[in-house]
Amino acid sequence: MSATIIVSLLIIGVLAGILSGLIGVGGGVIMILLLVVVLGYSQHAAQGTSLAVLAVPVTFLAAYNYYSEGYVNWKFALIIAIGFVVGGYFGSKLAISINQDMLKKIFGVILLIAAFKMFFGK
Repeated sequence: MSATIIVSLLIIGVLAGILSGLIGVGGGVIMILLLVVVLGYSQHAAQGTSLAVLAVPVTFLAAYNYYSEGYVNWKFALIIAIGFVVGGYFGSKLAISINQDMLKKIFGVILLIAAFKMFFGK
C-alpha cells in the first residue's frame, strides 16, 4: 500500500469522524462517498470497508461527549442497536446481491431524500 493511499485513508477517516461527531450523521455515509469518489472503490467494497471500520467502537468518544452533556438516551440506543444488528445483516445480504450500478443509484437517492428532508422538512 502506497503512502498516498495511507494518507488518503487517514484523511477519509478524520473527515468521517469529524462530520459524524459534528452532525451525528453516520460516518459510514461519508466514508463510502469518499472511498468511491476519491479512491475509486466499488460501491460494494466501500460499503464493506465502512462497515468493517464501524464494527469496532470507533464512535465511543464522540458518544461520550454527547452523553456528558445529557444528550444520550441509552435505553433507546440499545433498542435501536438490536434492530441495527438484525437490519445490518439482512441489508448487507441484499446489497451484495444487487448490481453495483443499481446500488450506487440507491445510495444516491437515499442521500438526496435525506438532504431534501433536512432542508424542507419540519
